[in-house]
Amino acid sequence: MLWIRAYDGESDVWSYFELDDEEWALRHVELQGPQRQPVTAASLAEVIEIRDRGDLAAVASYEGQYGVLAEGTLHGWQEADGGAEITRQEFESTWAAARETLDASRTEETS
Repeated sequence: MLWIRAYDGESDVWSYFELDDEEWALRHVELQGPQRQPVTAASLAEVIEIRDRGDLAAVASYEGQYGVLAEGTLHGWQEADGGAEITRQEFESTWAAARETLDASRTEETS
């Protein structure tokens, strides 16, 4: 496994990825703006589980809450702005904080 981050200056988004051995995203976090507001915290395992049930409404609901997982390989990530390998611990803390925020946002929307 590999954990990385990259920055997109045009949209002011930090992206964090957990990658498999072929550099495909297993989990993906995006933090937007100067406040680094979480907009994505998606997991391949979760998406596959929902998709395999054949419930398109559930997939749409998941993506509405957690965003869309990056598709394709991330070969060449080293050339991205801010592209750097990070520790598993850094990724996990970023993931947990993003999930907590997105879960709380969803709870507020449905209350």
